[in-house]
Amino acid sequence: MRIRLGDRAIAYDLLGPADGPVLCMTHSLAADGGMWAEQVPALLGAGYRVLRLDMRGHGGSDPLAGPYAMADLAADVAAVLERLALAPVHYVGLSIGGMLGQALALARPDLLASALWADTLPATPAGMASLWQGRIATVRAANTLAPIADATMERWFTPAFAPRHPARFAEIREGIAATTPAGYMGCCAAIADFDFTARLPGLRLPVLVVCGADDPGTPPEANRHIAALVPGARYQEIPAARHFPNVEQPDDFNRILLGWLAARRG
Repeated sequence: MRIRLGDRAIAYDLLGPADGPVLCMTHSLAADGGMWAEQVPALLGAGYRVLRLDMRGHGGSDPLAGPYAMADLAADVAAVLERLALAPVHYVGLSIGGMLGQALALARPDLLASALWADTLPATPAGMASLWQGRIATVRAANTLAPIADATMERWFTPAFAPRHPARFAEIREGIAATTPAGYMGCCAAIADFDFTARLPGLRLPVLVVCGADDPGTPPEANRHIAALVPGARYQEIPAARHFPNVEQPDDFNRILLGWLAARRG
């Protein structure tokens, strides 16, 4: 399904019982709502209603000329939640999904009942803006994400994952290559220029931060720092996983997620 928000249309799917607690899920850069496929059956089985959104230029959502800011991406989520009259929701976001989730929590806490941010950052690390500009230049020159797909998969998964799950590995890689250059470059610009560290201590929201123990790009120490900044937040680590612990170690991730949600229900 797609919902039009002015000059853009955002793709989403909404599954589960109409009276179930709503879980809103946002994905990583160069992915789409399909990255949560390992979580959806468990969530539906527990009675939750699951909303998966595709960011601008990702999956079925329209690309817009960039650059984007985290506030723009968060505004897309807020507009969908308001249009569908689903708030307050439990929010789950990974990587840039966690970054825009922080922006959403700070701007519109009224829309959220809780948040789980995974494998993410509280700010652009010093010196990393040039790295993102380099990736933007590569994609702009090729007009496709194909040249960066293999290196991206290396950052996302340990070497053990592909031999165990070759079809899923190939599916996720194909999703990287299929991401629109405009959507990727716009979101890269948002990642290259944000900082929530001064504002997170003022947040009053139940927050759980989760990270793969071997994540090289959004490492455990950065995720622990988020949990330390948000009053009352907790941190939990998943072993033998890089950037996509929800796919690489779905049983562990689902146990953590469902336990977190069950505590909020209680």
